[in-house]
Amino acid sequence: MTRDPSIYHLKNIRHYYGQKKVLGIDHLDIRTGSITGLMGPNGSGKSTLLKILAFALKPTEGRIFYKGREESGFSPEVRLRVTLMTQKPYLLKRTVFDNIIYGLKIRNDHQNLEERVKEALSKVGLDFQTFSQRKWHQLSGGEAQRVALAARLILKPEVLLLDEPIAGVDAKSAELIRKAALKARDDWGTTLVIAGHDLQWLYSITENQVSIFNGNLFPTGIETIITGPFDKTGDPRFVKKPANGQSLLLKAPGQNEENALIRKIRIESLDQPFTDGINRLSGHIAAMLLEKESTHVLVTALVQDLSFVLRLAPDQVGSLGLYPGKSITLGFDPEDVEWF
Repeated sequence: MTRDPSIYHLKNIRHYYGQKKVLGIDHLDIRTGSITGLMGPNGSGKSTLLKILAFALKPTEGRIFYKGREESGFSPEVRLRVTLMTQKPYLLKRTVFDNIIYGLKIRNDHQNLEERVKEALSKVGLDFQTFSQRKWHQLSGGEAQRVALAARLILKPEVLLLDEPIAGVDAKSAELIRKAALKARDDWGTTLVIAGHDLQWLYSITENQVSIFNGNLFPTGIETIITGPFDKTGDPRFVKKPANGQSLLLKAPGQNEENALIRKIRIESLDQPFTDGINRLSGHIAAMLLEKESTHVLVTALVQDLSFVLRLAPDQVGSLGLYPGKSITLGFDPEDVEWF
């Protein structure tokens, strides 16, 4: 019998707050030991999905399989193996030491606490002698975030879920959080799911990415989503105007479709100029990053207030002469737009 490589399998998940649907996921598989990045704007459903994966929230509809076995929300057995660090981690009004051992005490695990706290603090770059007896209110934002992470690492979880783990922290803390999370995967095989806004940081730690928007999942993590308002033209097409006055021509949406998804985006070159009818947008390269799981380069291009991410082979990057700050022209066919 072949072992299921997925630690999670979600089927037909729907979740509502009142009458409002905040998640609509037909299926999602997360491989054991993988590092998945979850990207999307505020209110897109990232935090709700993480709470469902943590078995801290029961979805309104749908089925969740954990390691091949169907589990329900609030499953006490699974929740001992899965831990979630929320965007604003709540520290108890006690010392750093007591915060870190709190989860162990719930498990009635009292062995070698001092050594284990030392190890957990060292993983997040905090000295035991300096920090173990500090009170919760004596910590900076970055220190509090790292203490919260140490409190989860000491549990050696099968799954570690991080919701915006570097929001509002300094660069040193962001790097230490990245290294600690990676070490958990390397040392214990921990599966990581990380939600974030900082795409450069997220791409530097994750192996695969998914985008979430209005509760809908998009599997590659590089989709460009264009939101309204849109202007209607004289024909069936619509126009979106970025802040610098350029125009994007889009095929007309279907009924009740409000957001445009663009997958096929190209950079114009001298030997491959865009033909008539193609949207042409002037922008610049904001960032470039080598993808962890392949030899491809993720290129982030900005067109005023719009962001586009392209996955290019190294020879494409070389032939186009791309570098951060370079001015470029992006293009896509109006008919390649998908509405949802």
